Amino acid sequence: MKKKTQPKLVTVTTTAKSLPISPRKLRLVAAAIKHKLPQEALEILPFLPQKGARYLQKAIKTALADAEHNFELDPQSLRFRQILVNEGMRLKRLDKSRSARFRQGQIQKRRSHLVVSLEGVKQNGAKS
Repeated sequence: MKKKTQPKLVTVTTTAKSLPISPRKLRLVAAAIKHKLPQEALEILPFLPQKGARYLQKAIKTALADAEHNFELDPQSLRFRQILVNEGMRLKRLDKSRSARFRQGQIQKRRSHLVVSLEGVKQNGAKS
């Protein structure tokens, strides 16, 4: 009597660090596509006017390519496991027009770290 093997779920993670956009703005775009399939998200993102859509689109394309070529996952079985937007390093500048005293003249340029995780099933005939 042969045992039926469960399909093995594999997680693929792609990270984009120090993106020049604030995390708050990037989270708005991530929330719009979080519950969709990755292929659907790639169809929607080019039509969104936000700057963060470009960064998210690039990260998703990279994760899909890694899943298909490096991990031999079935592209139709891929789903988002998580889309995580964290705060990165801040660039700090002094603005002389604001008298540059204490914190009054400080400008903070916020940056983001983006983590896209996909989960999928191995293709038929793929080893391990």
